[in-house]
Order: sequence, then C-alpha cells, then structure tokens
Amino acid sequence: MFARLRSDIQCILDRDPAARSRFEVVTCYPGLHAIWLQRPAHWCWNHGLKWLGRFISHFARWCTGIEIHPGAVIGERVFIDHGMGVVIGETAVVGDGCTIYHGVTLGGTSLYKGAKRHPTLGRDVVVAAGAKVLGGFEVGDGAKIGSNAVVIKPVPAGATAVGIPARIIASKEGHSADVTEAPRPRFTAYGVTQEDDPLSQALHGIINNASAQEHQIALLWRALEQLAQGQRECVPGEAAREEHFEAGKFNDMVGK
Repeated sequence: MFARLRSDIQCILDRDPAARSRFEVVTCYPGLHAIWLQRPAHWCWNHGLKWLGRFISHFARWCTGIEIHPGAVIGERVFIDHGMGVVIGETAVVGDGCTIYHGVTLGGTSLYKGAKRHPTLGRDVVVAAGAKVLGGFEVGDGAKIGSNAVVIKPVPAGATAVGIPARIIASKEGHSADVTEAPRPRFTAYGVTQEDDPLSQALHGIINNASAQEHQIALLWRALEQLAQGQRECVPGEAAREEHFEAGKFNDMVGK
C-alpha cells in the first residue's frame, strides 16, 4: 500500500515541473486527494456499500472539484493535473500512467444500466484540458487527446485526436500497442504539439504539392525551349520558365 502511495506522489513530481517537494504534493494537489479518496469509495462500491461509496465520492467532489464515480476503475500512477471540473463516469477505466487535465469528461452516451457506457483509456494516455471522451470505446496505449477535443470513436494506440468532432492523426513513430516493447514516448504536456494539427498538415501538403508542380512545369518549358532552338517554331513568350510560387511564404502564414 505504501509503495503505491509513494508511486502516486512520484508520478506527479515526474510530470509537473511546478511540484517542488513531496510535502507540497501531498498537501496541495487536489488530483492526488481525489485519487486517494476514490480507492475506498471503489472498495465500498464493489462490496455492496453503494450509498457509502457514493457519499465518499460526493465528499471528494466537494473537496476537490473532481467527480469520480466509485464504480470507475483507476489504474496506478494516474495524475489528474489541476483537476477542477473533471468527471469520470461509472463504467470508465483509466489505465496506468494516464494524465488527465482540468475540464475533462469521460462520459457515456447510453442510458442502459449495466452496459459499458464510458470509455476505457489504455496506459500512458494524455487527455488535455476540456476534452470530452464520450462512449464505451477504447483509447489505445500512449494516445493523446487534444484540448477541447470531442472524441466519439476509438483512438488507436499512439495516435492523436484533435478537433470537434475529433480527427485521428496516426503516430509518426509507428507506436506499438505493446508499450513494454516499444521505446517510452516523450511526455507531452496537454497532449498535443504544433505538429498535431491536421488542418495545418493538410495545408502544408497542398502548398508543397503546388510548389512541386510549378517546378515540374518550369522544367518542361525549359526542355521545350531547348528542343525548339534552331527551328522556326518557338516556345510562346508567356511560358513560365522560372518558378514564382512562394511556398516558404505560404508555409510561414500557415504556421510551422
């Protein structure tokens, strides 16, 4: 038990540069308090003490601003950063090493009692601030959910989900579903970086493709001009023998 408590504290020190000491983590981190209170609530829920489990959960919500249903399954080394407004539903499963930021909802879209209504997060998943993960599907190991994303379908291991509704960006590194055999990914605070914007990636692709086409056209006109030398026919004067498409300028406008 004490080893697990120490790992709860250490995971916060590892992932939050604002954490300066174990004493500060124990006394000033509501996400840690919510996790610690959820464990007795979950025990009561599983042993038939439903009301007591709900009361402990309600007390934890009042103290921390984080609502975790006592029926939810929370893994080890889970870090709820800031935490205010986090809601984790009854049938949700949060895997080991997950990081959840404020305003996150792991919610359900079904009214059927006893059904799997809430999502299952794999290991080392990052769910950024304001994200909503809705439904009884799985989010694969090492996946990232961007801020304010609304995820309504499964997310593969190592992928990134951003937008409303969320668009899935596959992992560039070919993230393996078995994180015990794959290199440990670098932790990304709040889930996403500038490289994870699908709209920006699409615009960069269009710009680069247009630039490449203009380059090929210019080469073709130069070849035609060389073939026409010494003959009466000539290449029209308006032929674009030089490239004028400013791909770098447009890429800078879109953003890196």
